[in-house]
Amino acid sequence: MISKIGQIMLYVDDQDTARAFWTEKLGFEVVSEEDSEGMRWIEVAPKGAATSIVLHNKAVVAAMSPELNLDTPSLMFFSNDLDGLYQRLTEQGVTVGDLVTLPSGRVFNFADDEAHYFAVMESK
Repeated sequence: MISKIGQIMLYVDDQDTARAFWTEKLGFEVVSEEDSEGMRWIEVAPKGAATSIVLHNKAVVAAMSPELNLDTPSLMFFSNDLDGLYQRLTEQGVTVGDLVTLPSGRVFNFADDEAHYFAVMESK
């Protein structure tokens, strides 16, 4: 039986740009960074999080495993300070959508520097 989600693979064109986005703009930490025989990956996560995002080079993975789906996963993050996060991302020039109130709570989307879109919902 599966007990938790450990890692989410995110395939990017530029790992250094992606690393900077997640750490500098979203405040994630680098959990680990490996470079082994041409295969480099960078694991990032919010401090203390059980689940992390692993940034892989899309071109390298496509060459090694052409059968893999390298599309961006649809991810929903949660924030205890949705208004503060929205303001901070906006001030940093991150593309953000409107704050929307849904039956399940307030939410907005944002894009990384490669135009991968993600959503963040207010924690209750």
